[in-house]
Amino acid sequence: MLTILVADDEINILNLFKIRLENHGYNVLTARDGREAIDVFYNNSVDLIIMDIMMPRLNGYDVIDTIRSDNYNTPVIMVSAKGELDDKREGFSVGADDYMVKPIEFDELLLRIQALIRRYKIVADKKITVGNVILDYNTLTISNEIEGKSINLSKKEFSILFKLLSYPERAFTKEQLFDEFWGIDAVGDTDSVKVYISKIRSQIAIFPEIDITTIRGIGYRGVKNEG
Repeated sequence: MLTILVADDEINILNLFKIRLENHGYNVLTARDGREAIDVFYNNSVDLIIMDIMMPRLNGYDVIDTIRSDNYNTPVIMVSAKGELDDKREGFSVGADDYMVKPIEFDELLLRIQALIRRYKIVADKKITVGNVILDYNTLTISNEIEGKSINLSKKEFSILFKLLSYPERAFTKEQLFDEFWGIDAVGDTDSVKVYISKIRSQIAIFPEIDITTIRGIGYRGVKNEG
């Protein structure tokens, strides 16, 4: 059973999230201020965090910044009544993975939780090996030590490639990739995905063991050439 930490100083919201998330099969821990959220997180195994921003003692920005500073990659959905672009920018800058503006539509929250959990599980293994090529998520490095080849990608480039190679039999649409790696509320459009795919392809061209193919009318698929 996956464990979700919900941190919010509004007791009614806290209780509502706890009941509804538990009804969907999650184990739920709660905190009513930032200090308590940190204590609960460090004393339990937490799979995902739903974090309010404006809380007593320590705000949500500082809580997430503290957790990220200790190298925890636990996915975080930040929720707040603060819906300006600057508020979202600050949330993402301290390490939030998603941002929702109150009032929250619970069914949408569930979809976002499921998407983040899937992504987190994919990167939990941290490495993909294809022949002599190793993709290391910890260092964002692709290497073939036998041939003396090694490159580093940006975090977003690496994450997209890692996602595609984690499901080599599945094609992903530009919309799916944009929603996952830019965020549902991101400013921009799916042309950004095309640009990133092009950049990734050019950088991994020295590794014939891996590739990204375009599936006409659908999207993109990762390719493992292990033969």
